[in-house]
Parts: sequence; C-alpha cells; structure tokens
Amino acid sequence: MMRLGMNKGIIGFCAGSLVCMVACLLLGLTDSVKERNMRPVVSAMTLSPEIPAEITFCGEHIDLTRYDIHENYDRELSGFTYSHSTTMLLIKRANRYFPVIEPILKANGVPDDFKYLAVIESRLEPRAQSNAQAVGMWQLLEPTAKQFGLTVTATVDERCDVEKATVVVCKYLKAAYAKYQDWVAVAASYNGGMGRISGELSKQDAGNVLDLWLNSETTRYVYRAMAVKQVFEAPYKYGFILKAQDLYKPIGCKEVTVSSNIDDLSAYAKQKGVTYADLRRFNPWMNDRKLITGGKIFTVKIPNEADMYYKKTNTYVHNSDWLAK
Repeated sequence: MMRLGMNKGIIGFCAGSLVCMVACLLLGLTDSVKERNMRPVVSAMTLSPEIPAEITFCGEHIDLTRYDIHENYDRELSGFTYSHSTTMLLIKRANRYFPVIEPILKANGVPDDFKYLAVIESRLEPRAQSNAQAVGMWQLLEPTAKQFGLTVTATVDERCDVEKATVVVCKYLKAAYAKYQDWVAVAASYNGGMGRISGELSKQDAGNVLDLWLNSETTRYVYRAMAVKQVFEAPYKYGFILKAQDLYKPIGCKEVTVSSNIDDLSAYAKQKGVTYADLRRFNPWMNDRKLITGGKIFTVKIPNEADMYYKKTNTYVHNSDWLAK
C-alpha cells in the first residue's frame, strides 16, 4: 500500500510538472506572437550601396578613399540607387538616345563618359528647360548656343536638336580641355563655368578640382555623373531588373529638307501623314505652330508609322549590361 501511494505521488508530481511546462510554453508562445505582431512588417530591405576604393571617369582614376570624396560619392550613388522610377526611366531612355550621342562624342574626340552629363542635366529629355532658362538635353544657355552656331529664334530652338546640340557641347568640352588638360575639371566647368573653376583653382591654390570648396550644386555635379555611370554599367547590381522589351526602342524617321517657311505646321504634319503632336515630338527644335527658316535649311524628321507602335516588343538593346543577368 505504501509503495502504491508513493507511485501515485510521483505520477501526480510528474503530471503537475507537465501541466506547468505546457502552460509556460503556451504563455511564452502567446507572448512571442504578441511581440511579433507589435513589430512592423518589413516588405523591402534598404541596403547601402558598396563604395569602391577607386573608379575610372573619362579615363582618369579617381581615389574614393578620402573621407569627403567617399561621402560625396556615396550620397549620389545612394540617390540614384533608391530613386527607383527615375533611374529606371533614365536607362529606358538611354536605349533611344545613347546611339545618337555616343558616335558624335567619339567623332569629336570627347570621352564617352560625357554622355552621362546629358543624363544628369536633363534626364535625357530633349525639351527640358530649367529655371535659369537653360534648354535642351544638354541644358545650354541661349548666349552659349548662339556663340557656337545654334539657331535660337521665336520659331526655332536648336538647343533641343539632340544631334546639333551634342556637336556644340563637344566644342565647349574640347575648349575646356585645352585649358585644363583634365577631363574631371572639364566636367565641373560644364556646370560651374570655366571662369569660376579657373578662379577657384587660383584662389584656393589647388591643383585638383575635387579639392575645391565650391557651391553645393557644382560640388555634387561631377559626383553625380560618376555615380550614374556606375549604376548604368551594372543596373541589376543596384536592383534594376530590366528586359529588352522594357527599353525604349529607337524610332526610324524619314528626313525632309526644308528651306522655305511653313505657315501651318498642323497642315504640314497632316500632309506628311503624322499628327502635329508627333511632328513636334520628333522635331523638338520646332518652337511654334509655324516655321520661319530665315533663309536657313532645316531637316524635318517624319517618323515611320510602323516603328511608332509596340505591337512587336522591342528587341533593340544598345548595351547588354543593362539587362538582368
């Protein structure tokens, strides 16, 4: 009888312990669920982009290990990495405009990396206009444009002609290089002006433009060009997953030479089988509802109708590095 009583006691103790353990476990699980429910659900991860020790821009090696250069570059690279829609659209547009810009830079002996100035100047918008009245993909001011031979009138603004404006920019860049013998300084001067950059190099007794104390816009300018280059060279590394059909395809055009005035561009467009809107889009240098040639010859582009639709997905990829690997 005593042994039976002892067995019952042991069994009771074990059962009580088990109940306590289960209760504690359930209580712990309940607390864990409550704690998890109190935490926000993270749907995306924000990762700081890796900053290399060195990059190359316009053939020149840039050391990124110094604190200010590292941090300035980090700011711009982070901006392009996490400005998702804007950066993605830049890559899509580049598929249409880089094939136009690159050959002109090459023919004029200007480093290919200067195409990224067009990216940061205007987001590759041919008719972009700033508060300072800089116009076009390269954001040229009217006096500069006229100085280098572009026509700017009430009905014509060739700053919006991508080909002609790129040729003018090449002339400016080469003139700046003849002065500095340094392409990074040339890039800075495109924003700050040669007078300011030269003056600050002298006043601050500096030999490198990246050593200068400049206003925020000009300080950031070169870093922005270098950072957007890094993203463009490997978009997938920064989270931009693009396929060939996502890129904007180049649209072929028939070219018509015009030397006399056109009083009604809407009627002219209809005669050519396109809308007035399409005529303006493919000839962004047109600045009015009429065209006054002033005795000059202009080339009007008429888009090919078959190219104007995405009935067939785009297959043209200007740079295969833009696509997801």
